[in-house]
Amino acid sequence: MDITTIILLLLIGALGGIVSSFLGIGGGLVVIPLLVLLLNYSQKTAQGTSLALMLPPIGIMAVINYYKTGNANITHAMIMAVGFLIASYFASKWAVNIHDDYLKKIFAVFLILYAIKLLLGK
Repeated sequence: MDITTIILLLLIGALGGIVSSFLGIGGGLVVIPLLVLLLNYSQKTAQGTSLALMLPPIGIMAVINYYKTGNANITHAMIMAVGFLIASYFASKWAVNIHDDYLKKIFAVFLILYAIKLLLGK
């Protein structure tokens, strides 16, 4: 791995951390597109790498700060984590068998629909 790749990965990780802390998003909306655009990752490799990135830290420092100010419901998060764990296992088994071109289109449609909701919603 060359120094340029290391620097890009550090910058992508930092941007993901910043956006995640400010908006509660990161992997899907920042890290994945940047891995595909800047480092020519396939869609599947970008998604898998993004998931691997979130696994160890999962924003623990941001969660601590939000919790300290009373802005994190840990009980609800743990309940959602159970659903996330089960659903992500089965969804990932399906996703790794979808052709990259279709996966990119599904991802793009999701982003477009969410952007429209943000623009037109309250």
